[in-house]
Amino acid sequence: MAIIKPFMSIRPTPQYAQDVAALPYDVMNSQEAREMVVGKPYSFLHIDRAEIDLPENIGLYDDIVYETAKDNLTKMIQAGVLGQDLLPNLYIYRLTMDGKSQTGLVACTSIDEYLDGTIKKHELTRADKEADRIRHVDALNANTGPIFLAYKKNDDAVSIINGWVANHVPVYDFISEDGIGHSVWVIDQDTEIGMLVESFKRVENLYIADGHHRNASAVKVGLKRREECPDYTGEEEFNYYLSVLFCADELKIYDYNRVVRDLNGHTEERFIEEIGKKFHVSPCHTAEPYRPEKRHEFGLYLAGKWYALTAKDETSSDDPVLDLDVSILQNEILAPILAIGDPRTDKRIDFVGGIRGLEELERRVDSGEMKLAFSMFPTSMDELMGVADANQTMPPKSTWFEPKLRSGLFVHDLG
Repeated sequence: MAIIKPFMSIRPTPQYAQDVAALPYDVMNSQEAREMVVGKPYSFLHIDRAEIDLPENIGLYDDIVYETAKDNLTKMIQAGVLGQDLLPNLYIYRLTMDGKSQTGLVACTSIDEYLDGTIKKHELTRADKEADRIRHVDALNANTGPIFLAYKKNDDAVSIINGWVANHVPVYDFISEDGIGHSVWVIDQDTEIGMLVESFKRVENLYIADGHHRNASAVKVGLKRREECPDYTGEEEFNYYLSVLFCADELKIYDYNRVVRDLNGHTEERFIEEIGKKFHVSPCHTAEPYRPEKRHEFGLYLAGKWYALTAKDETSSDDPVLDLDVSILQNEILAPILAIGDPRTDKRIDFVGGIRGLEELERRVDSGEMKLAFSMFPTSMDELMGVADANQTMPPKSTWFEPKLRSGLFVHDLG
């Protein structure tokens, strides 16, 4: 069963919602964050990436960064930019991109259900990334970045959520600079809250779609609070963390493409010959970039030309991880031919989210920065959940979700 819990959100007063809402802290670097907040004193990046308010020679993980984040949160509350609801609520968060909407339920989820596997993950996390968010959550005593969770179809929950949306006015309704629509409703009636809580008790699992590091960090802060309060009851706020739950049917995963700096000593002709051992290779005769149309198809851009690659039957596997397109590319081309053993650490490879378009692959190769590029068919939600159900993990950079949840619209106070 999946436990969800209403909470008293710290959130923007309506006139400030658009000014506060910010992209997640981990989709930009520090310099980009500094540029993004010019003229935006209420951007939540002042809390999520507080180093932007300090001299550039201050280390990203210096104690003063986390102290400044806490001070900035306090100042926004004192200034009336943010306020806290007086009673526990659930919230609805709808994002609209290119005419397509996805509607999430904002609630708190259980650290115990993460620990026992009810909340399933599909990625490994890095200790250094966890450490930063652990310190951030600990210093603020709050979850500031929501975890993006998915659930298999739950008709009861979807019906309640859609009914509430149809009969109530959103408290926030704006379009962000990137053209994404953001709408938020507050579910403040005990009847609907109780019905939603009960409906999720019939959901077997929740799946982390995006935010593995934030999730792991939130859980570890909760465990730290338990050590500090050995007589805890399990009902304290620190036993739960901030999440947004979406029906998997509504979600779209974009392709996550690859660019590589060199051919590992191969000539172009030799490289094509090598990949031909495991793939059917066909030159493309159009000026358009090649976008794969189904699983086990890939595009290759090399020397100003696109090639269509179709994996031969021998590359398929009954293993849900090995049969992923990202695994086939890694195991049949990147590792054996290009000597890229660990794409997490190898500086010869980089990754380009599909939201940027295939033209970005051409640009990086044509500029001479990279030698070749691979276009990918997107990983599906069924594949993601299949890997998670098998208690396995995907290769790095397997999924790219859009649109991104905005930070700052909901904060969960652990106190």
